[in-house]
Amino acid sequence: MMLIPTHHFRDIERKPEYLQPEKCAPPPFPGPVGTMWFIRDGCGIACAIVTWFLVLYAEFVVLFVMLIPSRDYAYSIINGIVFNLLAFLALASHCRAMLTDPGAVPKGNATKEFIESLQLKPGQVVYKCPKCCSIKPDRAHHCSVCKRCIRKMDHHCPWVNNCVGENNQKYFVLFTMYIALISLHALIMVGFHFLHCFEEDWTKCSSFSPPTTVILLILLCFEALLFLIFTSVMFGTQVHSICTDETGIERLQRSKQPRSKFHDDSTKKCCLTLGIQDGKYMRVY
Repeated sequence: MMLIPTHHFRDIERKPEYLQPEKCAPPPFPGPVGTMWFIRDGCGIACAIVTWFLVLYAEFVVLFVMLIPSRDYAYSIINGIVFNLLAFLALASHCRAMLTDPGAVPKGNATKEFIESLQLKPGQVVYKCPKCCSIKPDRAHHCSVCKRCIRKMDHHCPWVNNCVGENNQKYFVLFTMYIALISLHALIMVGFHFLHCFEEDWTKCSSFSPPTTVILLILLCFEALLFLIFTSVMFGTQVHSICTDETGIERLQRSKQPRSKFHDDSTKKCCLTLGIQDGKYMRVY
């Protein structure tokens, strides 16, 4: 991460050309498309598609290999409802994390007029990003993929094709939690299904042939185990970042920027990030 140079307010009169937006080459992408935030990055779009494919693959194996062929209707109905609900919440949270502006700073506001409107006192410092011609607020960082400065940027996640920042961290936390839960649920169901097939005839425990059933279950088991570990670690990291009020970038750089007013109250910080204020309930996606 490049260190962004700082410029004192009194330097504006000496070097007024520095604050002219035309000195910066405006990024060709991304930005809100209409009213929707979407990052047009090939790698990120591919990763987002893969994410949906993996969830839908798990959905296919759970329903058509394990639950529908089962003769225990109560088991199938209960697990089907739970798994489908968690999968829906995971994909809904994924969409919210991907399509929500993470906290982008307006481009091209680093003008002399805007600086003067801030009414800074002598000796105060403003930060300017030369890449997107923006005045950077405290704890904002420039993302080389999004081509924007993001408030409280934690990291850029290709799996949601977006930065994780001030406005969408809640959705990313929920996404990792739901993926971890459906991964754990899938692993448990795969284990029970293998035991069921070993106890009975393999031809009766699935609508597919025994070799196909084994391959599908092993692939699901590998996928679920991998993403259970990955998303559990990410979920724990995000919760730790919220409780300590320190983003991933700040943790790596050991930034000494001031913390929020809730730095002594982890509960208040978690509620603020997750959107729980004034006793209101948190949305689940």
